[in-house]
Amino acid sequence: MLQFLKKSKKRSKLTKSGVSWYDASDIFQDLQEIVTTLNLKHINLEKVKVFRSIGSQSRARARIWAFPRIWQQALNLPPHYIIEVLSEKFDHLSRDDKKRVLIHELLHIPKNFSGSLVSHRGRYHRINSRSVEMLFNLYRHKK
Repeated sequence: MLQFLKKSKKRSKLTKSGVSWYDASDIFQDLQEIVTTLNLKHINLEKVKVFRSIGSQSRARARIWAFPRIWQQALNLPPHYIIEVLSEKFDHLSRDDKKRVLIHELLHIPKNFSGSLVSHRGRYHRINSRSVEMLFNLYRHKK
């Protein structure tokens, strides 16, 4: 029993987070192009910020951060979103795959731009490779 306890006390590599975030204006330009081309009028890009992170242990290529209503009320601010691209997983992708990832993250923003997030699966929607590919093909066709 004592040996089991000794083995379980190994230090995790995740104990010290060395994540750094940087402004990603290049990605923001891509978002502007996508939103304009796909005519996503519900997305207010003045309230969407984009960061590139380095050192994250996440398996994701990108993620979107919400600004819940309680925080909006507490700070007296309108809804905002943050899109984070994880440099180690995102930067090496092809230009088309980067666009697909960004389209995926934009699909999480609800039509009412409330600060909440749309889940991957709901009663009337799915955010999956099929829905992303459909929008990506529309984007390429319109561009």
